[in-house]
Amino acid sequence: MQSHPTPVRPEGIRRALNVILALLGIVVAVPIMTGIAVLLKLTSPGPVLYSQTRVGLDRRAPRFPLGNGRRFRDVGGRPFTIYKFRTMRVNGGGDAERQVWAQPDDPRVTSIGRVLRKFRLDELPQLFNVLRGDMNIVGPRPEQPRIFAELREQIEGYGQRQRVRPGITGWAQVNNDYDTSLDSVRVKVAYDLEYIARHSLFEDLRILLLTVPVVMFKRGAW
Repeated sequence: MQSHPTPVRPEGIRRALNVILALLGIVVAVPIMTGIAVLLKLTSPGPVLYSQTRVGLDRRAPRFPLGNGRRFRDVGGRPFTIYKFRTMRVNGGGDAERQVWAQPDDPRVTSIGRVLRKFRLDELPQLFNVLRGDMNIVGPRPEQPRIFAELREQIEGYGQRQRVRPGITGWAQVNNDYDTSLDSVRVKVAYDLEYIARHSLFEDLRILLLTVPVVMFKRGAW
């Protein structure tokens, strides 16, 4: 009997492209990341990188229970550690230890951190999250488990965002500013669900192109 080669699935192609883009991004960004690390060390006491647990991809079928409820807790997806450059003072409560809506001129943000946020440069270390398989370049932004649990109860369809890998940029990010209220999160979720509905390799490439002017012109960031 003649065996047929296993077809390459679109998800496999998308994953391979994400790995290639992440590797290229790291190579190009190494001088930038090195400079950022030096500036952070010279201007603000504390670590260069900030890490935090976020909720990742949910591989379960829709509405399929996780375990038997005794050994496992449903946090909405596989938790992972996300990395970014620290943008806040260490004695200012960290970058997100408690939920505070983003606001312009946040006193916790360092002078260097303000520049990093405006140009989204604080997200560069997440290229390593892409290599690890925690994230894709494009996808819904991941949230902290505690905040995820709260928003899942308050916003219809919030948990559906975990049906794809979280991303560094996304359809919500090129169309919406930072979250400032529960209503702005609802708008973001609507964009994320719209992205998931037409999820494709070409859609990811289109969003990547749209991200360039967003970053260059500092739209929606502070």
